[in-house]
Amino acid sequence: MASTRANVPLRLQLYRQLRAAIEGGSLAPGSRLPPTREHALSLGVSRNTLLWAMARLQAEGYVAARVGDGSYVAAALAQPRSAAPAPMQPQPALSLRGRAIADTHARWQPPLVAALPFRIGAPEVASFPYALWDRLTRQIDLRERQRLAQYLDPAGHAPLREAVAQWLWVARGVRCDAGQVLVCSGSQQALDLIARLLLDPGDEVLVEDPGYPGIRAALLGQGAQVRPVPVDGEGLCIDTGAARWPAARLAVVTPTHQFPVGVRMSLARRRALLDWAERHDAWVVEDDYDGEFQYGPHRLEALTSLPQAGRVLYVGTFSKILHPGLRLGFIVLPPALLRAFAAARAVCDRHAPGDNQAVLARFIADGHLLRHLNRMRELYPRRQQHLIQALAEASEGRLQLAPIAQGLHLLHEPPAAGAGGTPQDDERLSQQALAAGVMLTPLSRYTMASPRRGWLFGYAGYDEAALTRAAQRLAPLLGRLGTPR
Repeated sequence: MASTRANVPLRLQLYRQLRAAIEGGSLAPGSRLPPTREHALSLGVSRNTLLWAMARLQAEGYVAARVGDGSYVAAALAQPRSAAPAPMQPQPALSLRGRAIADTHARWQPPLVAALPFRIGAPEVASFPYALWDRLTRQIDLRERQRLAQYLDPAGHAPLREAVAQWLWVARGVRCDAGQVLVCSGSQQALDLIARLLLDPGDEVLVEDPGYPGIRAALLGQGAQVRPVPVDGEGLCIDTGAARWPAARLAVVTPTHQFPVGVRMSLARRRALLDWAERHDAWVVEDDYDGEFQYGPHRLEALTSLPQAGRVLYVGTFSKILHPGLRLGFIVLPPALLRAFAAARAVCDRHAPGDNQAVLARFIADGHLLRHLNRMRELYPRRQQHLIQALAEASEGRLQLAPIAQGLHLLHEPPAAGAGGTPQDDERLSQQALAAGVMLTPLSRYTMASPRRGWLFGYAGYDEAALTRAAQRLAPLLGRLGTPR
């Protein structure tokens, strides 16, 4: 069976990445390595994971430890002047920022293999109305198609920007006009643009811990200092973050459905966050993760809908509501920032494909997006309930996940997680689950300083038969997941 990156333990991946950096010259012979606690924090891994990798590198002679002075890349690796250079391909000379961007693979590795239950972030794609989309595509007349084949406004196709603005008012309570909407290639590009245009190297940014590593990767790649802030039952603990990191220039939050914990940010905490931004002349980035997927009778509107939200940048995407292959998202910006962001988008990749933008504009304006979303809002709670039942039956009642009224995954935290002492090794059990053909993501992959541990169960992109099979394959391991708190 073919090997994949998912089969390799995280500590071994980290060892290989550090060794490659030493052998490639990114970490020069004799250079001092950061303290392990700080280094692990910047890489987004546990200190124990880094210590294992460092111990192996030291045993193999790549790293030398000096008592009381830290660890260094072994000076003996420097090539003697008299030695003839070994034939090799020339190494590209990256800038400091280039290295930071290239090294993001050590902090964030987007999945490249087909989704298996219970991988998170995978929406239902089989139910997407492909025939309708194709029909709308064919309805674009020849003259319009020729116009869309030319270079377009980097801010986005005007009808799509207008449709997004109207959609946000109806669906998320966000008042904006088309002149504030910048179309981009999903939320990841939006975060990269924000980091490039609003931050200088060394600026501090508050992020949720646990939180999405793709956010951290975008920030670190632009030279920002990422500062972890704990998340509790009300969302980001902004008072804690502000007290510890008073110089922070920006905060990135997922307030409607916090990723990956799943809590909603309370109104009091939202107001405190907006007050912090106003007092510190800082920005708040609202990543409206799963904001459309709220299943109860009362849906929480976006943070950006509050009247004090003048310093909030709203990031949205169609990757979950439609499908990830569409590669279309948007940012809602203060009007004064729109042209600068459009210029940066032009420098990066000019603009999104015109045909897709035009069809999506029609798809929204004709009501197809709302109809598709309503179908998914009926489907996903059924799949969630089936997942809960399948796991309970497979574990003979030992694993009882609590339902949640939003999102596309469930979180299970055993009672010892975060309660002090040594955190549970959730990575090891996830590797055992993968060997059984089940993707069970450990919570520790999303933590920086947080001791919280557990597992994430994605259900949205898998039919009931697939969920049942995955639960049965996981049955021998379910007794070791513990009892939810």
